[in-house]
Amino acid sequence: MTNLKITLIKSIAHREPRQRVIVKSLGLGRVHSSVVRPDNAATRGVIFKIAHLVTVEEVK
Repeated sequence: MTNLKITLIKSIAHREPRQRVIVKSLGLGRVHSSVVRPDNAATRGVIFKIAHLVTVEEVK
């Protein structure tokens, strides 16, 4: 199964509270921080909501 490397590229300052909660729930804290999450529908849905704040790479 593949994984996704999610990197925060823009700050969450002055963003909607829901977007802040999503970023924190992924485990991202500061700009340029990264996490690896499994590639599934739930993760893809969360990424869709904050796509303008993150970059996503596939990792094996």
